[in-house]
Amino acid sequence: MRCQPYRALLVYKWLLNNQLCLLCDEPCHSPTALCEPCTQELPWLRERCRLCALPLAMEGLVCGQCSRRRPAFARVEAPWEYRFPVDGLITRFKHKACWPLGRLLGELLGQWLQQRFEDGLARPDRLIAVPLGSRRLRLRGFNQAQMLAAWLAKSLGIACDTRSLVRRHETRAQQDLGARARQRNLRQAFHVQVPTAVEGLHIAVVDDVLTTGATAQVIARCLRDAGARRVDIYCLARTAKPGHA
Repeated sequence: MRCQPYRALLVYKWLLNNQLCLLCDEPCHSPTALCEPCTQELPWLRERCRLCALPLAMEGLVCGQCSRRRPAFARVEAPWEYRFPVDGLITRFKHKACWPLGRLLGELLGQWLQQRFEDGLARPDRLIAVPLGSRRLRLRGFNQAQMLAAWLAKSLGIACDTRSLVRRHETRAQQDLGARARQRNLRQAFHVQVPTAVEGLHIAVVDDVLTTGATAQVIARCLRDAGARRVDIYCLARTAKPGHA
């Protein structure tokens, strides 16, 4: 018994359908499922700290925290501020397994990074995703940072290293903790299994959101101690300083 429709009678031909914008449900003629008006209205991160990308009032400045203690990473690259509607898209991708939204954000991040490379940003040798603990990976079923890194590797033509950096032990969810508690929570949390795999290389660490920068700092220090020449952080969005819009 044939359960597949004949080729001439296919009930769904995606190439012949006009896709709708994922934000406003209006017809979308863009290769990504996001119309031009919605793309323009995303919370693009423009004025930022030159090192950690913290939203600031003026372009080209360094925030107070980075001035007092220079981070282990060279710079953070993030296209958006973590606010509406990007915050909802990331949450649905991360906690509701809405992978099409994650793929959309990953494609836009890849396009944005490609433009940054053309403008002079140093191109990394490897991409490494922030690893999840085994328990959280079992509960969630996927690592959103690893998915982003895989999409970026394909669109940018940069190798993705999935083995060198591991999480040694389970940690509490970072979003439930303050800045100091985040730092204590991450002590000795990460380890580079094969230092020769990162020695002398420019590494870009991929994550979804940068909040206090505690995870980025610990991972960058771990990679630098293992011999990495430079570490950058690539993420979808950067949060504002607590208490600031």
